[in-house]
Amino acid sequence: MKTEQEYIKDLSEIRAMMERTSKFMSLSGLSGIMAGVYALVGAYVVYRLSYSTEEGLENTLNGKILFGDAAEILLLALAVLVLALGTAVLLSWQKSRKSGEKLWNSAARRLAFNMAIPLLAGGIIMFIFFFRGLEEFIAPVTLVFYGMALFNASKFTFAELRSLALLEIVLGLISFYFTDYGLLLWALGFGLLHILYGIYMHLKYEK
Repeated sequence: MKTEQEYIKDLSEIRAMMERTSKFMSLSGLSGIMAGVYALVGAYVVYRLSYSTEEGLENTLNGKILFGDAAEILLLALAVLVLALGTAVLLSWQKSRKSGEKLWNSAARRLAFNMAIPLLAGGIIMFIFFFRGLEEFIAPVTLVFYGMALFNASKFTFAELRSLALLEIVLGLISFYFTDYGLLLWALGFGLLHILYGIYMHLKYEK
């Protein structure tokens, strides 16, 4: 006859097993840190390449003063995205291998699908704004739709991701009003917030 403590232990093990099968738990905090670093470096390079140094932090994403090569900016943004995604996949694969789990499981597929829809919609809107000459709205759009993607994904991975998602959305909404500080707010959202989130997740789940 099992004791009450043994039943509680069994229930805890069953709950942990169900969570592993329904949620993607191989997301690495270090990947968040690296994504933040890539974003900060990318934002700095865009600022140095594309904007007048006399403007300071103001007007960092205002279409009226943009004089950099648009193709260079898009290629740089793509490079940052590829680096961030590549690092996330690599570190998540290493984490899943250590825990003896498959990386591309049903939870990972659900997470990817729920992230892809708002990211695709945001990407289309971003390109529409870009080709229509509305560059000042690119940073707000990317922040808001990225936040929505993270909020969707939080249902299939760590619940803490929801807090990061809401902060990204709030920054995006602020950026819609303060468009002159678009690049600065973008760097805060994709750079600083990612680094802080990654450090928190690493210390909580990976140390």
